Amino acid sequence: MSEAPETLDPETEHQSPVVGTSKPRLLKVLGPGLITGASDDDPSGIATYSQAGAQFGYGLSWTLLLTFPLMTAVQMISARMGRTTGRGIAGLLRQHYPSYVLLSIVIPLLIANSINIGADLGAMADATRLIIGGPQIVYVLLFAVISTALQIFMQYTRYVAVLKWLALILLVYVATMFMVQVSWGEALYRLVVPDITWSEEYLTTLVAVFGTTISPYLFFWQASQEAEDVRELPKRRPLTRAPQQAPAALARIELDTIAGMGISNFIALAIMITTAATLNVAGVKDVETSAQAAEALRPIAGPLAELVFALGVIGTGLLAIPVLAGSAAYAVGEARKWPVGLARQPLEAKAFYITITVATLVGMTLNFTPINPIKALYWTAVINGVVAVPVMVMMMLMSAQTKIMGEFTVRGRLKALGWCATAIMAAAVAAMAATSF
Repeated sequence: MSEAPETLDPETEHQSPVVGTSKPRLLKVLGPGLITGASDDDPSGIATYSQAGAQFGYGLSWTLLLTFPLMTAVQMISARMGRTTGRGIAGLLRQHYPSYVLLSIVIPLLIANSINIGADLGAMADATRLIIGGPQIVYVLLFAVISTALQIFMQYTRYVAVLKWLALILLVYVATMFMVQVSWGEALYRLVVPDITWSEEYLTTLVAVFGTTISPYLFFWQASQEAEDVRELPKRRPLTRAPQQAPAALARIELDTIAGMGISNFIALAIMITTAATLNVAGVKDVETSAQAAEALRPIAGPLAELVFALGVIGTGLLAIPVLAGSAAYAVGEARKWPVGLARQPLEAKAFYITITVATLVGMTLNFTPINPIKALYWTAVINGVVAVPVMVMMMLMSAQTKIMGEFTVRGRLKALGWCATAIMAAAVAAMAATSF
């Protein structure tokens, strides 16, 4: 007699290492999507949204209304790929495409992530110095050591629970928005009526906003976290092998991703509105760093607004750096067919943890070179926007193939939104390049 297929009820599906032991039902569901969305608002993102608000006022707020459904679709596709196949994006590329395709995706991702880590470390150090003084370089070293040590030595379930609760730090930006005088009529008007200018500055900022919101490292992280949960939970199986688990799994992914990306875009909008209402109105049009944005708030919105804004930079950096380093390590490890996963002990996945350490060290080293990693914050977002296009194309192609996704290929509205996001990113990059020349 054949053995009956093992089913997975919704409650079991929600018992994820990435979720931990939260009791409310909604919090039990939120996991990879919440962490991914929250980490998107890293110091690089804060600097980009601050610059957009300072330079163009409320004129770019419409972008976040646009990016929400597009970002949600792309991240949902990433999550479904990981849950359906039990592999991350790099692992799927290695398995189904030539090595040159894999390398052309993984190498730019590794470079962009390392620069982003360095820029985030510098911004966190700047924000700390703004609050308590002291030498910036000491804080760079301290944050690099803390981030690396937590990933290597903390138990997986506890570590991801820490990441989840760190996401609450994002609420400080909502508080800051209500501390300043906002012209709500104009803000809401520009949210739905775009104010588009055909200029190099505008289009470069547009690509930066898209790039920091729809970032390649987020695709790799969420797919790999879903694959990690498949390996770690005894009853979970890739959906290609256990299709009976699909209804609960896909429902969880949808709710988790919509909630995570909704929070991410709302916080980004709060940052843009805050800086538009203060810095732009005061004539401060050039913001190179998130810490500079916090400092500029003091004479306009008071010391409390500056403190809250700066604390947010530190908290979001602590959340984002592990995601940046981890997504790079997942990508490189899957490409090299190494044992990967934060749930593994260091001796079980030496190369994986070495990659995390090296990516963090390279980023940290940027703070000791003539390259100013703080100024790289904004340009990291632009780089992410450019790198995202080929990654998204490959994701869309893989997610539509039955040999990869089985009966769970992405189709219908989700497929249309995914290709729409890819086309918009490509068009923004092309427009930026056209105005640059």
